Amino acid sequence: MINLLSDLLDIPVYALNAGLSAVILGIVSGALGSFIVLRKMSLMGDALSHAVLPGVALSYILGINILLGASLFGLLAAILIQFITSRSNIKSDTSIGIILSSFFALGIVLITFARSGLDLTHILFGNILAVPKSELTQSFIIMLVVIAIITLLYKELLISSFDPVVAKAYGLKTGFYHYLLMMLLSVVTVSSLSQVGIVLVIAMLVIPAATSYLWTKTLFHMIILASAVGAVSGIAGVIVSFRYNLPTSATIVLVGMTLFAVSFILSPKNNFLGKGLKTR
Repeated sequence: MINLLSDLLDIPVYALNAGLSAVILGIVSGALGSFIVLRKMSLMGDALSHAVLPGVALSYILGINILLGASLFGLLAAILIQFITSRSNIKSDTSIGIILSSFFALGIVLITFARSGLDLTHILFGNILAVPKSELTQSFIIMLVVIAIITLLYKELLISSFDPVVAKAYGLKTGFYHYLLMMLLSVVTVSSLSQVGIVLVIAMLVIPAATSYLWTKTLFHMIILASAVGAVSGIAGVIVSFRYNLPTSATIVLVGMTLFAVSFILSPKNNFLGKGLKTR
């Protein structure tokens, strides 16, 4: 199908692959990122996106599935952060900083050890123009799985995101849903490595969701709009990068940031212009 579209539209196959990959990433990042933003877990998301690095390297060294190894390290990082916070006087942001830097350093050491087959620059920044069809298919399947889980557990995730105390009173296992989101975040991060890399994946998770938050009042609408913003940012970023010969992954993020900046100024919910007039 991609080859057929390429012939009909006279567009290189890799360009269509990049566009489709950007749309998939934008949709899944917007949907999952909505919960990350609402739960004020953006810093946690940044930590997990870096914490999966040793899992990627170790998976390559041991010859096991990268999704499995990286997801386990992401879940381990989330557990360690919670353990340090609950068993000491150290606050969560400090715990996140400790685990983030430690896991990231371990990942660099392991990649150096396995340098014959792993490219650190590719893992950190990705290359959306060189995404193979196998990884594109994998990303699509992961997107469907994430959307399915969010749909099935929507009420539980909604309650535990807005009011954990009430959720516990209703007997919901808030810890389970917390670690479920961490696991999904780890899987999405790993599936995005070849596209935008570890450094930029957190931007794709946070920026579309934050943009949507400025325009919506319900979680459902926030998820839908965040996914749309993510997809539009992906497509526009690919087009702009081709037109002006710019790094594609970084351009996607900058397009998303532009949409956020416009929303920040014009959103009635944020009322930035109204606040400015009041201060005068």
